[in-house]
Amino acid sequence: MTFRTFAAGAALSLAAFAGTAALAAPEKYVLDNTHTQIVFHYNHLGFSTGFGMFAGFDGEIMFDQDEPANSSVTVSFPVTSLITGIDARTEHFLSADFFGKSDDPTVTFKSTAIEVTGEDTANITGDLTLNGITKPVVLDAKLNQVGNHPMANKPWAGFDATTTVKRSDFDLGMFAPYVGDDVTIEISIEAMKAE
Repeated sequence: MTFRTFAAGAALSLAAFAGTAALAAPEKYVLDNTHTQIVFHYNHLGFSTGFGMFAGFDGEIMFDQDEPANSSVTVSFPVTSLITGIDARTEHFLSADFFGKSDDPTVTFKSTAIEVTGEDTANITGDLTLNGITKPVVLDAKLNQVGNHPMANKPWAGFDATTTVKRSDFDLGMFAPYVGDDVTIEISIEAMKAE
């Protein structure tokens, strides 16, 4: 896997997408929201690990194959897509105690820089807006695969990424430190070349 191939794939959605041509203008890729999800987990009082998931993603990646660092990505999803598997917990998370504090239910991520760290890894820096608050975050991303989708018959790419954020940075710190302030976020994304 070449430097260019990785840089493109790592930058895909919370990074950028890599193509195979040597030279090209920026190309647009869009998220496959049926195969894109965010799972988060946190420590609950030292007794257990709590989990949740978000879905319903919308995103656009512009990838510059000649200069991958010039690529960009914007991703958004509604906080109301939250799934915890327990109705009472989901309702509490969406209340004014947590995610319901902001009038805007949209979570966004906009990349600001891509640093290639290995053949299939990169650090993706971007601005995360949650609960009406914007903070920089760094995603530790790994390219999974780039190639032609066997069913869609078009260019496709996928990667995983992880990061850790502090709930209190986004005015979501109720019950900290008893309920862990650090939340681990795991992201898995697929994207397709736009028509």
